[in-house]
Amino acid sequence: MKKSLSNSKKIIVSLLMVLAFMFSLNVMVLAAGHVESGPDVLDVALEADDFNTLTTAIIEADLVSALKGDGPFTVFAPTDAAFAALPEGTLDSLLADKEQLANVLLYHVVAGKVMAEDVLTMDGAMAETLLGKDIKISIKDGMVYINDARVITTDIEASNGVIHVIDTVLVP
Repeated sequence: MKKSLSNSKKIIVSLLMVLAFMFSLNVMVLAAGHVESGPDVLDVALEADDFNTLTTAIIEADLVSALKGDGPFTVFAPTDAAFAALPEGTLDSLLADKEQLANVLLYHVVAGKVMAEDVLTMDGAMAETLLGKDIKISIKDGMVYINDARVITTDIEASNGVIHVIDTVLVP
């Protein structure tokens, strides 16, 4: 009787272990297929205080649906001050020409989610933007630059990518 009880305990313990393993696999599969919820890159920019010009330009260029897409995207987002520093008339000219505006904005976006930590090993590398033109990543005096724009804030995460704030508008 003791042997059969002992065997029963072994079987029960084995079944529990198999069930626990199967449950952990289900959790891993669910986690791998999990789509992050929360604000996307455009919503994050809209909620911030310093991207009013950028978000207006995105809306004017009809890029809202693109930046609300699945991604992931890395957006190099110029501040309002960066847009204000453009030569006089440049912003008005861009806002009047949707195609050119869209080209400038797409030049600020790279496919994939590139975190600041990843960029630290990319000094001198080129990255293709959604416009299809390359931007140069460089590190000078411990600061990261995209072309001539200094990255001033990094790793603002969104559900479909990441935003890095830059101090200059990139012009293709």
